[in-house]
Amino acid sequence: MSALRFDPGHALDQRSDVTLRPMREADLEEVMAIELRAYPFPWTRGIFRDCLAAGYPAWLLLERGLPIGYGVLSMAVDEAHILNVCVAPERQGRGLGRYLLRALVRGARERRAERVFLEVRPSNPHAIALYHSEGFNEIGRRPRYYPAHGGREDAIVMAIELLD
Repeated sequence: MSALRFDPGHALDQRSDVTLRPMREADLEEVMAIELRAYPFPWTRGIFRDCLAAGYPAWLLLERGLPIGYGVLSMAVDEAHILNVCVAPERQGRGLGRYLLRALVRGARERRAERVFLEVRPSNPHAIALYHSEGFNEIGRRPRYYPAHGGREDAIVMAIELLD
């Protein structure tokens, strides 16, 4: 496995056409276009703007210079929380989500986090399988956490320990 760095323009997995760089407010139009295609209950532009204003680490995944995904992380003392990780629907199934997830976890490790948390919908088996395959384990549930058609959906809370 190749190490993923957060340096702007760093190629992922020896692919010169895929890079990762910090997200900026100027990127939000393109981020929102992906978010709206990817989720039936998307984040708002204001949520992304608030995350950036709060200084949350956020990255944009680019393919040949075009945004195809993003990730947002929050940090608190020795814990990190992956708030959003998304690859454009038309680019999914090519390992890009795994690269982005690994980059977020590495960023948490570089910021001295001891563990990383995330929530995922039980109705998203592909994401659950990805998180399990990267070492995340289910540690609990948040009842009625997500909006859903016809009501609310629980969240599976997952975590990975980063201690050596």
